Amino acid sequence: MQSVVRQRLSASRVIDSARAFIEFKREPDPYRDVEERVHDWNEINTARRDPTERKIQAARCMDCGTPFCQTNTGCPVNNLIPEWNELVFRDEWKEAIDRLHKTNNFPEFTGRVCPAPCEAACVAGLVDDPITIKNTEYAIVDRAFEEGWIVPRIPRRNGLRVAVVGSGPAGLAAADQLNQKG
Repeated sequence: MQSVVRQRLSASRVIDSARAFIEFKREPDPYRDVEERVHDWNEINTARRDPTERKIQAARCMDCGTPFCQTNTGCPVNNLIPEWNELVFRDEWKEAIDRLHKTNNFPEFTGRVCPAPCEAACVAGLVDDPITIKNTEYAIVDRAFEEGWIVPRIPRRNGLRVAVVGSGPAGLAAADQLNQKG
């Protein structure tokens, strides 16, 4: 079954990112069937691999004057959401993962377990459906792993030692930042 996005693109239209939030509907990645999910520990989302659909969903980002999605009411780590949405729209995936890593040490798991307050804060959601921010984030991470852009960062050791108490996301991020200092 062809999606609405593919039907619209088959007419060879150029995507106007300034109007994409009006012209294209939100199409989040679907969930796997509950009966299937209860028997394994795999992800609940069915990953959408069509880059054209992901590009359309990223284009829906309005590049707001005040992007509430990445501020106090939105993303708790202040991800640069409009910036990486624009990069995905332009097919600049490597730059998108670099931009994502500027604010998030571990988007490969935080992006999957996050309840997406950014989508609740999305300005497009005031009058219609919000942008599929969470889906775009883990599409960036999946692409980065597939392309080999996420690699271990082994620092040069300086001989100093430190202990971090806590194994939650903040503790792990602190340990990662300190580890990069040697």
